[in-house]
This record gives sequence, C-alpha cells and structure tokens, in this order.
Amino acid sequence: MSRLHCVSAKSQCKLEAMKINRFGKAEILTPDQINLLFNEGFVKPRDRALFGVCLYAACRINEACTLAVLDVFGSNGVRGVLVLRSINTKGKRDTREIQVHPKLREYLEEYNPNRRKEFLFPGRHGLGHIHKVSADKILRDTCLRLGIEGVSTHSFRRTALTRMSDAGIPLRHIQEISGHRTLTALERYLGVTEKQKQNAISALDF
Repeated sequence: MSRLHCVSAKSQCKLEAMKINRFGKAEILTPDQINLLFNEGFVKPRDRALFGVCLYAACRINEACTLAVLDVFGSNGVRGVLVLRSINTKGKRDTREIQVHPKLREYLEEYNPNRRKEFLFPGRHGLGHIHKVSADKILRDTCLRLGIEGVSTHSFRRTALTRMSDAGIPLRHIQEISGHRTLTALERYLGVTEKQKQNAISALDF
C-alpha cells in the first residue's frame, strides 16, 4: 500500500470516528462560533467565501468546491442567484438555484476570483477545483487554532437549515434549498440546539 493510500485511509478513519461520536450528524454551530470563524478564523478571502457558500447557500462541501465561476459571477459581478448544478449534487438529481445572501455577496466580492478560471475555487497550482479533503483540512486547522471542537464541513449546511426551521420557514420551502428528496428526510436532518432544549424545559412553569 502506498503512503498516499495510508494517509487517505487514516483521514477516512478520523472522519468516520467523528461521525460515530456525533451519532452520524454534524454539530450545529452557535452564533458565537460562526462569528469567530468568519471574523478571526478564516484569514483568506477564499476560505471565507468557500465556507460562506456552505453556510448561506446551505449546501454540501462538495457542491461548494465544484462551483464554476459562471455559476456565481456574471458580467456585472455576483449574480442574484447561485446555481448548484445537478451533476455536482448528491444523487445528481436536480439543479438548485439559491438566492445570494447579502453577507455571502460580501464574501464573494472580497474574494474576487480569477474570472478566466473555470472553477470558483481552483485547486492546487490552479488546476481543477479545490478538493473537499483540502477544505476539510482548512476547517480542522482553523478550529484547532480557535479551540472549537466537534465541527465538520457539514456543520455549515446543517446549521443553516436548522436556523431556517427555527425561524418558522415552511419545510417545503427549506426542501427547495436543501435538495432533500422528501420532507421526512429533511425533518430527520434538522437538529435541536441547546437553547431550544433550554426553552422547552423553561416552558414547564407549573
């Protein structure tokens, strides 16, 4: 077995262990963690844009990594909607169009990628697109430096969808953004925060 395969196997084991420890679900980020990550953690505009896409478009890391420049930028700058092509989505079922959040627009404009490249987030030496394993390492190194534990690249997507649900957005509307096949699958995906549990217990005022 080559050294590269050994490293890949070790990385996979770490990822699987993280999922087992969280019972298969990514940790939900708190507002303080989000502020810390984007204001102090991600030092490169590219990294703020990459994980900003994951958070504000509620997409999977691979969907963000494989975005083409034309999926996000037009002749007049950042488009009003971000396009997640079906070929890059889980199951390769449907293309999704997500309205660009003002904060995400800010991150994308600050990043200002090379418009002559095919991919929004180019890979090493400008070839292809950044790999999701590389994105995972960026996040893990950032969290280690900040002292944040239990967070994965999938945390941004799950945090966004859970926050939408908390805000009372109809599940059918959230499903259009998330791309889940059924509402049941979406409901199982959504999390319950510590604040929600605290509020539930506080409601016992008898």
